[in-house]
Amino acid sequence: MLRYIGKRLIQMIPILMVVAILIFTLMYFVPGDPVKIILGNDATPVEVEKVRDELGLNDSYLVQLTDYLKNLVQLNFGDSFFSGLPVRDELMNRFPYTLMLTFCCITCSVIFGVPIGISCALRADKLADRIWMFITLLWSSMPGFWLALLLVLLFSRQLGWLPSIGIGGPEYFILPVLSNSLGSLAGIARQTRASMLEVIRADFISTAKSKGISRREVIWKHALPNALIPIITIIGGGFGMMLGGATITESIFSIPGIGLYMMNGINNRDYPVVRGCILYIAFMFAIIMLITDLVYAFVDPRIKAKYVRAKKKPAKAEPERSEVTC
Repeated sequence: MLRYIGKRLIQMIPILMVVAILIFTLMYFVPGDPVKIILGNDATPVEVEKVRDELGLNDSYLVQLTDYLKNLVQLNFGDSFFSGLPVRDELMNRFPYTLMLTFCCITCSVIFGVPIGISCALRADKLADRIWMFITLLWSSMPGFWLALLLVLLFSRQLGWLPSIGIGGPEYFILPVLSNSLGSLAGIARQTRASMLEVIRADFISTAKSKGISRREVIWKHALPNALIPIITIIGGGFGMMLGGATITESIFSIPGIGLYMMNGINNRDYPVVRGCILYIAFMFAIIMLITDLVYAFVDPRIKAKYVRAKKKPAKAEPERSEVTC
């Protein structure tokens, strides 16, 4: 297992390098000049060229890319054009807010989505199942930013129950978590229903019922563990998508996380900030996918056995030598 983890970590290096080159290329050719945003419209051409030379923006594409990759090997994402602060330090300071928001969202999605999916599977094609499937379809169809704005207008502006911006106590996370988790909750509920329907119709479930095992034990000890692999897949993917999708949520609710930091960098053409944020999110997404694969092995011992067999390849048997007697 440790060999497998090390192999996956090594495979991340070329992937992250490709991501770094792609995002650098896109930011290099994107329209707009960050120097004009920094100095304003009243800056003279001489002042603009002087600042561009200081920031290295007048160098050729290959020179800038080479310098960027050299710094990246040293885990140096550069300094922000506007604040002058190291991007790496800013990412480390802001990441806990993004991680907390994402963790709360995925926890809420799992706590409510899995029971809803199990309940719908046990009542397949009945009225309750149809109602919940319609509700989850509605939730998954709602854009997150639109739902966030509706929640702000209702619970913050009209009723005044919850704060709409900033970070403080637990009440500050209620609206962001609701707006960012309903879509994932709907996806987990629908996937759980589909997986449970496939499992509860299997022969071993009928055998367990014929042995007199209680309905609750059949569901939670026999059916659910065998239906977890697709559910874990969508949970892991949802976690990674929330890390990147938190950009809009953090911007609406003014949460000082990586998403808001990246959005400000995009608006200001702050190239080091945008590159660092996207690369950081790509790295975290790769780590989450690795953890998801390890959870597979924990849930299903057959997958762990496959890792062990891949590690211990059987040696080729030598052909038997026949003795010739005269």
